[in-house]
Amino acid sequence: MPKEIFINVEPQEKRVAIITDGRLEEFYIERPQDKTIVGNIYKGKIEAVMPSIGAAFVDIGLPRKGFLYLSEIESAYEGLEQPKAKVRREVKKGQDILVQVVKESFGTKGPRLSTQIGLAGRCLVLLPQEDQIGVSRRIEDDEERKRLKLMLREIKLPKNVGYIVRTAASGKSKKDIAQDAQFLFKLWKRLERLIARQSAPHLIYEEYDLTLRVIRDSFTDEVTRLVVDSKTEYYRIQNFMKHFLSHMTKRIELYKGDNLFEEKGIEKQINRIFDSHVYLKSKAYLIIEPTEGLVVIDVNSGGFKRKFSQEETAFKVNCEAAEEVARQLVLRDLGGIIVIDFIDMVREHHRREVLNILKRALSGDKAKYDILGISKFGLVEMTRERVHKTVHMLSYQTCPYCHGRGKVKSPTTTAIYVLKELKRFLKENKTAQVSLNLNPTVIDEILNHKENLKAIETKFKTRVNLISNPQAHIEDIKIS
Repeated sequence: MPKEIFINVEPQEKRVAIITDGRLEEFYIERPQDKTIVGNIYKGKIEAVMPSIGAAFVDIGLPRKGFLYLSEIESAYEGLEQPKAKVRREVKKGQDILVQVVKESFGTKGPRLSTQIGLAGRCLVLLPQEDQIGVSRRIEDDEERKRLKLMLREIKLPKNVGYIVRTAASGKSKKDIAQDAQFLFKLWKRLERLIARQSAPHLIYEEYDLTLRVIRDSFTDEVTRLVVDSKTEYYRIQNFMKHFLSHMTKRIELYKGDNLFEEKGIEKQINRIFDSHVYLKSKAYLIIEPTEGLVVIDVNSGGFKRKFSQEETAFKVNCEAAEEVARQLVLRDLGGIIVIDFIDMVREHHRREVLNILKRALSGDKAKYDILGISKFGLVEMTRERVHKTVHMLSYQTCPYCHGRGKVKSPTTTAIYVLKELKRFLKENKTAQVSLNLNPTVIDEILNHKENLKAIETKFKTRVNLISNPQAHIEDIKIS
């Protein structure tokens, strides 16, 4: 299946769409004011130590203090003048420490920090505080794992640093691996000099922006082309590729039309990311409801034509849904605790097969995840790493009318509340006349039960004027 990367650049944002066989598989947004800090390395200063929660708060020069588990601090540097020197178990306020951001700020929480520093290249991740070699778990072929480990041993790597072989290294030559290792080590030596010179808090290393991250992490040999609609970005990509992927520069195209995403049919697919209902080919559908810490996904048979028994119908719908659930988790970058409610299946082997389909479909997911299993009721509980702000978080704000409830009061409920507020107002304000400025649907509901309004007029010896305002929100009430 052809895989393509499309990059749209506007003055206020960059958008990247990764398409497989014409279908949107991954989508990312980056705006200057929301630029990610994940991957950034800081020389920080411990602001407060909280043994009760096993954490420290670290000043890294940002408005919100970073959160760091105390268990990690033992492997950090003290003062940072002597690399490899271990911090004493007694962690003190004011202590300098080298940290890397591993998770964005969410809500009122500051960024999550780690002392396990890693510099990502194309094929490798350099671990300056380790001295061992590892291979990504996503490289499952045993022979390839052995080949890559042997290759790294044959390359004269610097001592006292470690490396992790990334998934993208699969199939690469010794020359490719060696170049990546040398580049990362030189970068780290430059950073060490900066660490020694600068006082905390200070930014030591800034992660690549969205465009360059996608090229580094996703522009693999299976990508047939990368299309970008900005001439400036096109030349920047070309320059970056000369150092990392010079043999693939011919696959980069500059789009000269009017609307790249519209012309390629990407815009319509992006708009569907925000729908709570996701329809499958069989006319079954998913309902996806994310909250701050929990995502609930419900599988429904919908308009699926039942040519089979109830068990077979449930199994076929669940198999299709499992693949789509995996796609939606990646596409929407959903994280935290995830509960998937598949349609009930009686047979154990059917439940196992649905779970296996979900696992296979998630095998290419770059985020860390853990699937606990499937219950006899068809419930799957899993966790998925949430590192960046989701596309939904960047694109939408809480509704100022319903305040995140997703619903507004009915005209009947509002009409009842209006009369309560009116009585309260009249108890405090004796007046011969009062006006209610309301949405017309609320006025209709009040007039359907005129006797209630008449009773209030009689009790408080006043006249109530109903003023219709079509522009008023259904819950808005103005009494004057």
